[in-house]
Amino acid sequence: MSSIPQEASLGPQAPNSAAHDVSFAEARQVWWRIALLSFGGPAGQIAVMHRILVDEKGWVSEARFLHALNYCMLLPGPEAQQLATYIGWLMHRTRGGLLAGGLFILPGAVAIMALSIVYALFGKTLVVAGLFFGLKAAVLAIVLQAVLRVGARALKNNVRRCVAALSFVGIFFLNLPFPLIVLSAGLAGFFAQRAGSTAFEGGAAHNGKGDGSAGAADDEDTSLLGAGTPSHARTTTRLTLRTALVWGAVWLTPVVGLVIGLGADHVLSKIALFFSQMAVVTFGGAYAVLAYVAQRAVEGFGWLSPAEMLDGLGMAETTPGPLIMVLQFVGFMAGFRGQGSIAPLVSGILGGLIATWVTFAPCFLWIFVGGPYVEALRGNRALSAALSAITAAIVGVILNLSIWFSVHTIFRSTMSWHWNMLLWGTPPWSMGFDAPVLASLDPMAALLCVAALIAIFKLRASVFLTLGVCAAAGLLMQITGLLV
Repeated sequence: MSSIPQEASLGPQAPNSAAHDVSFAEARQVWWRIALLSFGGPAGQIAVMHRILVDEKGWVSEARFLHALNYCMLLPGPEAQQLATYIGWLMHRTRGGLLAGGLFILPGAVAIMALSIVYALFGKTLVVAGLFFGLKAAVLAIVLQAVLRVGARALKNNVRRCVAALSFVGIFFLNLPFPLIVLSAGLAGFFAQRAGSTAFEGGAAHNGKGDGSAGAADDEDTSLLGAGTPSHARTTTRLTLRTALVWGAVWLTPVVGLVIGLGADHVLSKIALFFSQMAVVTFGGAYAVLAYVAQRAVEGFGWLSPAEMLDGLGMAETTPGPLIMVLQFVGFMAGFRGQGSIAPLVSGILGGLIATWVTFAPCFLWIFVGGPYVEALRGNRALSAALSAITAAIVGVILNLSIWFSVHTIFRSTMSWHWNMLLWGTPPWSMGFDAPVLASLDPMAALLCVAALIAIFKLRASVFLTLGVCAAAGLLMQITGLLV
């Protein structure tokens, strides 16, 4: 079978490029530390990894770190967990990727499962209800902060701002599928760069200088990994196919087993199928994934309410690990409420575990199959332009999510505005949005939201502190009878 021509496409070469003095035992300690410190969503988690892996330990260079991050941002799923897997794989082959990616998930998975059980069994009690009422306000402020952070980095010119605006209109008003929006943006950026446009250049360069010259930056690489391509990061077509088959089986065998054993209409099968589809199409990181899940799991399947979706996000924000661990909560609630012969609590636990499995198993597939080719493409300008365009579109998607959260947090009820567009030769195309009923304004929720916004934007309070104070305020409001 054919292989990648090493001189042409494997990036900068160096003798003994895979040699370093980082033992697997030391790596285990470092990845545990990163996992336990990974609060604050993708931005905070990536910052923690950068501080420890680049600045403190010097495992990889700045250019190598940013190159890996760019690839992970192009992938569907949680970019922070995929980045950990990628660097773990670079340092210690497949077992290093499994160690880094697995440990990154583990603390959050255990915490979210425990909180999901408490929520399902005792969520209607005053204490729990008050805590989660306060968390919703803080989550809204955090999502708005994400809009501004991503927007400041991604929307460097009017072309990118136009992409973000079109993305928002498409998902909020026109109900366009999220994957279509992301694919269209990526193709637009790719072909714009190939046509000579510079509108999508400079925002995601691999070396942090905006010139895309990752190779040049790596020539001065003094990291422990070095500038060269490790031997295990060079692949052949045969090896790529074998890796894809193995990890495809790891991912999909439980899904096929559930569908065959329980039937496609069983709630556990639906969870496996839905989150498997989501794992393929949800580009743009955790907040973009949440927009898609909120659209389908809440409004489509009816597995949980908008308020419960916010509660789950509050859990994920206050526990270590990927923010996307909220999907375990969604799977748990879907299984817990499923009308089957399995006991609700057991069904809920199985639903949460299934959602977690099919969400994260594909992440290892993307890294182990795509990693060698990404190493071969360090400095590719067209891919960098596609990333910049997708990131611009994601700003519009996150803005849609923040408005959706705002409406369902501050107002007790909404009304739907929907209409159909008839296109020649096609079925009616349903469009519309949910508008708040102004008379249903919840004054306590609005007050907490304003306080959270002041804490985040004016006082520069940390995410963890804001969540804690808002949760305590919500509990106090519940105890004193201020919540109706």
